[in-house]
Amino acid sequence: MTLKDVISHIKKNRNARNIFGMARFGICVSSAYGLSMPQLRKLKKRLGTEHELALALYRTKIHEAKILAALVDDPAQVTEVQMEEWVKGFDSWDVTDQVTTVLFDRTKYSWKKAMEWTKRKPEYEKRAGYTIMAGLAVHDRVSPDEKFEKFYPLIIKGASDERNFVKKAVNWALRNIGKRSFKLNSSALKISKILVNSASKSARWVGSDAVRELKSATAKRRIRAAEKARRKGKKQGNPITDN
Repeated sequence: MTLKDVISHIKKNRNARNIFGMARFGICVSSAYGLSMPQLRKLKKRLGTEHELALALYRTKIHEAKILAALVDDPAQVTEVQMEEWVKGFDSWDVTDQVTTVLFDRTKYSWKKAMEWTKRKPEYEKRAGYTIMAGLAVHDRVSPDEKFEKFYPLIIKGASDERNFVKKAVNWALRNIGKRSFKLNSSALKISKILVNSASKSARWVGSDAVRELKSATAKRRIRAAEKARRKGKKQGNPITDN
């Protein structure tokens, strides 16, 4: 399929009801056609992996095309310039989350951008830094726990940001890090308890929500599964990332 074919497909499948539903969940729908994620994943299977098509799709500025771009792109071909261009185009939380946890967190610039973007002022750019952290905690099978603990000062600082899409991303990053290993679970709980006692209402919410999840039986099961997956990945010599 050419770029023209893909855009035509998106437009032909416009779903007004889905657009209304997206808006209710705080998604920017000014350039949306209401296609669901299953529809986009099905389309990705037809397209395969194609870096140049991904670049062209993102530049259309169509909501679904941006998400599809992340699905079809090749992390190994993503450049730092591209990441900076795309982050400027983040105009909705779902685009931010899909691009950062499907594509950007698998690139060689992921750790650098997580550090940089959490210091940005624009809401979605700042969110992107924390969602990359959340993605790395799941997809990076080789980095040591100590490397993830370097994110904690940024998490503590970001937790006081009262903007909804920032504080939720901070919370997501903290919870995912704390579910990566039992060692990180312990240190993430300590950070969460610091936040619970913060003067910031936002930070208190981030901390209390994280404590509740990180102490759960579900979290313990996920940690055991995550540690097993990393051991298997290392044994097979097939890590997802090696930053």
